[in-house]
Amino acid sequence: MEFETKAIHIGLDGTNKTGTATSVPLYESAAFSFNTAEELSEVFEGKRFGYVYSRISNPTITAFELRLNALEEGIGAVATASGMAAIATVIFALTEQGDEIISSESLFGGTYLFFNEVMKKYGVKINYADLNNPDSLKKLINKKTKLIFLESLSNPKLEISDLKLLSNIAKENNVPLVVDNTLTTPYLWRSKYFGADIIVHSATKYITGNGTAIGGILVDTGNYNWKNSSVDKIKELSKKAGHLAFLAAARSKIYQNIGFTPSPFNAFLHIMGLETPQLRMEKHCSNTLDLAKHLKYHKKVVNVNYPGLKENKFYEIGKKQFAGKFGGLLTFSLESKKACFKFINNLKLAKNLANLGDTRTLIIHPASTIYLNCTEEEKKSAGVSDNMIRVSVGLENINDIIEDFNQSLEKI
Repeated sequence: MEFETKAIHIGLDGTNKTGTATSVPLYESAAFSFNTAEELSEVFEGKRFGYVYSRISNPTITAFELRLNALEEGIGAVATASGMAAIATVIFALTEQGDEIISSESLFGGTYLFFNEVMKKYGVKINYADLNNPDSLKKLINKKTKLIFLESLSNPKLEISDLKLLSNIAKENNVPLVVDNTLTTPYLWRSKYFGADIIVHSATKYITGNGTAIGGILVDTGNYNWKNSSVDKIKELSKKAGHLAFLAAARSKIYQNIGFTPSPFNAFLHIMGLETPQLRMEKHCSNTLDLAKHLKYHKKVVNVNYPGLKENKFYEIGKKQFAGKFGGLLTFSLESKKACFKFINNLKLAKNLANLGDTRTLIIHPASTIYLNCTEEEKKSAGVSDNMIRVSVGLENINDIIEDFNQSLEKI
């Protein structure tokens, strides 16, 4: 099946056990009963497949995992309660006290705070690198390094790294490469084929696409041989689980024990969203490029940052990796923080809130919100300044979006 077909059909039960439903059924049940004590015992022993308790697995959640995994062409997926829960599951599964990870210094604020405020507390050292400088990465890799983490398109700095180059370095050092693919989605970019070993998503964003449900998911692409893992628990699991060792560790050792399970209803909403990413991402990308071109020439705008602009330093690598489409996020700068607030306050169409990937155009002042508790140095690394605004461009008619921005800019 091609992408659009898989997005609609994967995950449906073809056995007719539940009749001929054309949408995935919603199993809003905490637990599942069995006819005999022997059957339930065999499920716990691993001799029989079955759903026991929705914190462990649930048919609706499984359908979401199957569909997203099919779109990423992975070997398996684990859905979680949020994008941060997906990242946390990966990090906890791959690290122990005394280990180190290498991360891009250009990160979403929530990920940055998780690394600095949670993982450091548990004795995991975070080494930040400029991943557009291979030498910076190579110098940080050592025997304690358990993974390299980056965002396919960083939020909000909008940096794009050469993943094949990073993958080669990671493979040379037997270190798995973890890619947050939230901003590009599997429709714009199949990062598996550029060397990603594990992919994570915030399903809240473009996967669901309408701002109705919080969720996340991780996918094992099958690129990494877990028998060679330097993580003892995964190497041991590989004797039983083989190439599924990481997924087994993520699900049985972390996910179900901590309680990162998503709501079945949220998984249902994610599935509904997954039927249309090919349509939505095309429109998000074209609208964002048109808005970026317009803002670039507006007299009140100091600077526009969007990789789809030909003068942007990430244009060429983005064109190569994302097939000429650059996502639905842009940032631009005005003369001051005061001007940013006045602009936001005078918008009539765009919504001022802390999310992205919605059908609606969303706007936020990152320095005073998402990055409020970060130091000036941390803000600088993330590409955040007091006079910068982030825009998640929606699916409205582009003329209406531009008109709303124009009328507000004129009031500064």
